Amino acid sequence: MPSRLSDAFRAHPVHLYHKHLDFNSLQELPDSHAWAPLDDREYPTGVESFCSETVPVIDLTDSNALALIGHACKTWGVFQVTNHGIPSKILVDIENTGRSLFSLPVQQKLKAARSPDGVSGYGLARISSFFPKLMWSEGFTIVGSPLEQFRQLWPQDYGKFSDIVGEYDKEMKKLAGKLMWLMLGSLGISKEDIKWAGPKGEFKEASAAFQLNSYPACPDPERAMGLAAHTDSTLLTILYQNNTSGLQVLREGTGWITVPPVPGALVVNVGDLLHMLSNGLYPSVMHRAVVNRTHHRLSIAYLYGPPANVQIAPLSNLLGPSHPPLYRPVTWNEYLGTKAKHFNKALSSVRLRAPLNGLVDVNDHS
Repeated sequence: MPSRLSDAFRAHPVHLYHKHLDFNSLQELPDSHAWAPLDDREYPTGVESFCSETVPVIDLTDSNALALIGHACKTWGVFQVTNHGIPSKILVDIENTGRSLFSLPVQQKLKAARSPDGVSGYGLARISSFFPKLMWSEGFTIVGSPLEQFRQLWPQDYGKFSDIVGEYDKEMKKLAGKLMWLMLGSLGISKEDIKWAGPKGEFKEASAAFQLNSYPACPDPERAMGLAAHTDSTLLTILYQNNTSGLQVLREGTGWITVPPVPGALVVNVGDLLHMLSNGLYPSVMHRAVVNRTHHRLSIAYLYGPPANVQIAPLSNLLGPSHPPLYRPVTWNEYLGTKAKHFNKALSSVRLRAPLNGLVDVNDHS
């Protein structure tokens, strides 16, 4: 998500006028953060499904990885990967960076606060403006080099933390490209079919952003929400979560299912743009984060998208007389603006038609 994509947010600034809380000092949930009980909220399918269904865990060294990922994308829109090639030290370093950042005093973090029409910096989730209550979380968004913001946070150590982010970005970009070809390859898409991937199919011009999220222990977790239900405006998102549960995905016909942390694994979910590319075959999974009473949860999301000027539309290989395109072409910049305005109705706002032959667009619930 290079800086030019921030134009999408300049047109839709988010003004959240309130005091930034020191979560660790609170003994009870303030009214500003008190939501309806979990089972009374939107998508009221229960707090959590206790059925035997679990999000697929896929070993990327498995000879059947392509087929397994294709099946997971079509039936879940989310899966976990092991043996992904990201060194464990890099995951430890980025988690420690997040812990160090969120443990800073509030006034120190506010020195790197995100502006209302900006993308980068410290603050609450942009989707907060769509809800009457605030979320029990804080975040830090990184687009491009974080050097200047980190200089505000850590006057002495900013270089060290910036280097860690740079290394994480390099490794994640390689993994995201590999995952893209596995996810597209399972649809029969080849490197010749995606011109913007470049002559070697390396996605060198792809855009990305980081989102560091902190979910402190909460005195009343049943009436709090860490991050409200949403889909991602990405091609795909790669999430590293520490050893505390909190991520939940909405499984059609079943309800909310927890994605438990698997040591060394990363969570991969389909975003809105990949849903469009697949002409509705891959669901852009609805997900949320809940909090708990005793443990602090940290997650780092790698948000991966196309070059800013590339138009995303259903792939021609997937179209035919009985499978017309369901979505009109949009750039990521345009779609981010649509999402900033319409939130979870953004996908339906760029849809051209309903599927033919009684088929269902898997994201109609959004």
